[in-house]
This record gives sequence, structure tokens and C-alpha cells, in this order.
Amino acid sequence: MPVCEADPWRLQFFEGVPCPPEVRVPTEDADAWCWYPRHRWVYDKLAVAQSQGLEAAPHGVLPAAFPVFSKPVYNLRGMGTGSQVLASAAQYYAAQAPGHFWMRLLTGEHVSTDVALIDGEPVWWRHATGDPGPGGTFDLWTIHAARRPALEAAAGAWLRQNLRGHTGMVNLESIGGSIIEVHLRFADQWPDLYGAGWVEALIGLYAGGVWSYPDTDRRDGFSVVLFGRHGPRYRHPPARLVDELRTSLGISSIQITFHEGWEPARHAMPPGGFRLAIVNCHDLAAGRAACDRLAASLIPR
Repeated sequence: MPVCEADPWRLQFFEGVPCPPEVRVPTEDADAWCWYPRHRWVYDKLAVAQSQGLEAAPHGVLPAAFPVFSKPVYNLRGMGTGSQVLASAAQYYAAQAPGHFWMRLLTGEHVSTDVALIDGEPVWWRHATGDPGPGGTFDLWTIHAARRPALEAAAGAWLRQNLRGHTGMVNLESIGGSIIEVHLRFADQWPDLYGAGWVEALIGLYAGGVWSYPDTDRRDGFSVVLFGRHGPRYRHPPARLVDELRTSLGISSIQITFHEGWEPARHAMPPGGFRLAIVNCHDLAAGRAACDRLAASLIPR
């Protein structure tokens, strides 16, 4: 397996792609933190904020004005764990916690960007935006074909300054053009929507430090996410239903995103819901219809 993937529902994206046995391609932040010690500092979200001149400080330092956004300095599990908006000093004092920090509350478009780097130089970009739901959930991501020149210029300058020497994929999260998180890996939720041959180019980047991907068939894609409520034990849907939906027109892939044998609390999930399934597609209506059919077999009555 060319890509070191912890989630079995995502192995489908990488199976059958030839790769030298010594190559390791990270999809998990914990792996990337271990494998790239020179640049692991980017997982320090306070340091990333300060590197851009954003107002930010650890809990214990009172913000000069509110609202602010509070979250852990480090969070390798993701899913927005421990994040919240603090609208007043009273809320701030009640929420203070070791290992957390606050930063100025940013406004504007929230973008997830995958970037291929060679020695810190960006050679490929792809941007996605999410439709936010309650409690840190995103039930729809749009993977855009269009470029974002202003964001690429600003983020590219930051990458050249801070990640010189790094070759591989990087995922950036930004709000209003300011970077809020950096990951030394790509977003493994939708690589099938990047186009045929992208995974082969990914392997070439890590195996030989080259990027060879024509990217001539870019088109908008959609990653539709199905959430259920926290608490119940869910069972996987019948395999025949998943196979039927996967072969439907416009469906690229289906991921059932939980371990049936695990206790629900063992999963890293946002507070607003328990993620059950993801349908990747180029036809949004078909993706939503597939999620509706999955919901009937996944959500307890």
C-alpha cells in the first residue's frame, strides 16, 4: 500500500497503485509529526497565527477585545475538538484550559487547500470549501476546479518562507486569506475527485521529488457527508446497497466512516454530530440522493 492510511474506508483510493516499498506517504497528522521533525512546528497553531502577525496568545493572557476564537494549541486528532467562540471576558474566564490559546475571530471564506511542494515551492493547488453545520460539522464540501490567485499568492509566500526544504503534500486551512492550520499531508477525504492519475503523481512526488500531473480535466466535485446523532451504536449498511449506489451515475466513491465494532465515544467526531458516511460525486443531486438512501439503513429509528 503506497499511502499510510489509518481509515480502512479510504484504502479504496490508493489500492493498486505501484509504489517503491520504502516510500511513506502520510495521511495522518501523527505520522507526519513523527516523520518530518524539521517542520513539525507547523502543528503549533499559536505559532502559525503569530507567524502571520495575527493577534493570538495562550490562555492566561486576557484578550484586549472580544470576540475571539479559542482552541487547543495542538490537536492531531482534528475534527474541531475543543474549539469555540468566546464572546466576552466572562466566557473566556469560564473556558480557560491548559494547552489552549485564543486568536482574533477571523471572518471571510473558510477554504481547505491541498498544495504539492517541492523544496517549499508550490507546484500544484486545489481548493475546497465547506458548508458549515451545527457543532463543527460540514455536511457538504465543494472541491473547486477554479483557482484562487490571491489566496495562492499569499499562502505561497508563507510556504516559501516557512517550509523551505520540505517536499510533499501540505494541507492549509484559511479564513479570509489568513492561514489558521497547517498539516503536512493532504486531505484524504476526496483524492478521487482530483482526477485520473493524481494518486500516481502523489507517489512520484514522495518517491522521486517530482510532480508530473497534467491536471487537464479539472471539474467541480462534491463530498456529501451524512451525520447522525451522538450516542447510538450504528451498524454498517448492507454491502449490496453500497455497491448499488457506488455504480450509480455521478458517484465517484462511498465511505462508511466509522468502525462498527468500536464504542461510539472512541471515534474522533465533532460535537455537532457522528459522521456516518461520505459520498464523493460530480453530480450533487446524485450524491445527496445516495446519502438519503444510506440514511435509511444507518440512522436508528
